[in-house]
Amino acid sequence: MSWRNVGVVYRKELTDSLRDRRTVLSMIAVPILLMPMLTIGLGVVSVLLFGRAMLEIPTVMVLGGQDSPAVLAALFALPEIRIVPARPDYAREISEKQIRAAVEIPRDFDAAVARGDAVTVRIDMYQGELKSGFGADRVQKFFTDYREAVVRQRLQSRQLPARLAAPFVIEQKNVVAPEKVGGELIGGLVPYFVILLCLTGAMYPAIDLTAGEKERGTIETILCSPVSRVHLVLGKFLMVLTASLFTALLAILSMGMTFVAGKKILERLSPLNATGLALSISLKAVIWVFVMIVPLAVLFSAALLAIALFAKSYKEAQSYLSPLTVFVILPAIVSILPGVDLNAGLSLIPVLNTSLVSKEIVAGSYPWNYMALIFASSCLYAAGALAVAIHLFQREDVLFRT
Repeated sequence: MSWRNVGVVYRKELTDSLRDRRTVLSMIAVPILLMPMLTIGLGVVSVLLFGRAMLEIPTVMVLGGQDSPAVLAALFALPEIRIVPARPDYAREISEKQIRAAVEIPRDFDAAVARGDAVTVRIDMYQGELKSGFGADRVQKFFTDYREAVVRQRLQSRQLPARLAAPFVIEQKNVVAPEKVGGELIGGLVPYFVILLCLTGAMYPAIDLTAGEKERGTIETILCSPVSRVHLVLGKFLMVLTASLFTALLAILSMGMTFVAGKKILERLSPLNATGLALSISLKAVIWVFVMIVPLAVLFSAALLAIALFAKSYKEAQSYLSPLTVFVILPAIVSILPGVDLNAGLSLIPVLNTSLVSKEIVAGSYPWNYMALIFASSCLYAAGALAVAIHLFQREDVLFRT
């Protein structure tokens, strides 16, 4: 093995790739610009839309209640909602977002409450729609407070203390550090974007160094050079790996700086900053996420190089590699789902294992046994992919496929 020859091929491919605009965009511009756009941009838009929805006075339709003036008067006096006259097609109006919710007051509601009978108040809403949910919540809060007021009046009329209605108080207390809570919230997003960019960063160089060489007619010239096929494929592989790792590193650093800047911006725009979440990534987490990404980048680089080698043109290679993003995105999405926790079995599944362990690292947890298992298994998969790529470069029917 002549590492000097590998280095010569690597330097040549690196120089050529840096002259290619598409490679530079995928390696540098995309990870630097994508993170602020996705985190700060979407975060600011979400906060503004959420705040606007909270400030809106929802339109609520009241069905019935003509024989119950007490509850009707209290409901009309509620400043948090706007009451509209009842109409028979209220369900259609809710679904078309003309009104936010409808409340149906049962017949003889006041009399039933006075007698102590159990009655049911139904609130109709558009489940999943933000503004409809706010409207339904405000109506429900009104009737909850109304019910508590009725209970207090009954206790007072019998000269009983009001605490009988609430014999104990329930409260929730967070016992986890704010950094860990913030990491749990954003931890799933970090590996998702980093792994995706790690793949896309290697995609264009892999295509250009294989199918691109065929399309330009330079593959024959390179093969005639006094460099063995093994040295040639290793030099090309190192170039693709450099692009993948550089993209991943920029993505991690950009995301870390974006969280710091984004938190300050969102705190100014939203009163929800009282939560005190530490939306940031520590330097230790950045280092270990990058370490766990390395074998995955090797796997991506070797696999992309091998698959792109089958193509006869740049366009054909793109059609081969584009579906590969689906197989990368799906495991990364699974890692974000609630209830999916890292274990020994999942530690052996490519992409999913790296995504899950990166999520744990960002949250401030370092499961060293799983990290070692994931790193070892990922290195094994990467070595297998690299061996396949080297083997394919030895086959004339693949290199000169027509």
